[in-house]
Formats: sequence, structure tokens, C-alpha cells
Amino acid sequence: MATLGTEVQTPRLAAARIGSDVGLLLAKLHAAGSALNNQALADFGLRERSFSVLTLACSGLEPTQRELADFLSLDPSQVVTLVDDLERRGLVERAQGKQDRRAKIIVSTAEGRKMHTKARTALDAAEKEHLAALDEGEQGQLRALLRKALWGLGA
Repeated sequence: MATLGTEVQTPRLAAARIGSDVGLLLAKLHAAGSALNNQALADFGLRERSFSVLTLACSGLEPTQRELADFLSLDPSQVVTLVDDLERRGLVERAQGKQDRRAKIIVSTAEGRKMHTKARTALDAAEKEHLAALDEGEQGQLRALLRKALWGLGA
């Protein structure tokens, strides 16, 4: 999606049938959003995937590495690498699970929560820029539809 100021330019090839394929549209929206997200997170030494792990560690839900891998659609070895990096930086730590003592949960540190708050502000601004062609109601509707398509959730 090319933009001139706030005006959105539709690419010529969008007129082809593939220009309406949900898979292509989601892939293109994700690719453009990831680029903006990574740019917004660069000042914090984070990328989209590491930010996602940090966000879930800050959620209070105490996810295991397996849950992180499943939820983020990543290979478990990728999650180990992400957690290792965040742990080295003092942003998260592995702790003993409360439900299953053999499982390690990933929790944020105080420093991780501070970093997350700052990075979240930058990411929210990037998302606002990325979805500028949609009004607030449409943005909420998009979120609701994506959550419903993924998990059957209404809101």
C-alpha cells in the first residue's frame, strides 16, 4: 500500500483477482506492519518477535515456553533463543511453574515492565500510522474480525 500524505494509492495490480484473496491481503498487511513495528521497536533493541514474548511475559498469565511457541506460531527453539536474549538483558526470567513444577514459566522483571511500557507506546503509534486509512470503529471491527477468524472470539 503506497501512501501520499494521508491519501492511500491502490496499486494497479490490485485489480487482479488475487488482489481480493484473503491470504495475500493478510500477508501484505502483516509484512508492512512488521516493517513498521520493527522500525518502532529498534530504539529499544527489540523486534516484533522479542516484543511479543516480552508482552506475554508482562501479561501476568505466566506462559510456558511451549505456550509461547504455540501462541506465536514459532518453533520452540526460536522461543528459547528469544527468551535467552531477553533474559540476558534482564527483561524476563524463567521461574518454576505453579501448576506444573517441571515447566518453566516466563515472567517479566521490573526492568522488563518498564521497557515494555515504553516500547508499547512506540508500537501503538506505529499501528496507528499503519491503519490510518481506517477510522477507530473500523480498526476495532478489523481486530474483532481477525480474533473471530483465528479463535472464534467475538471481541
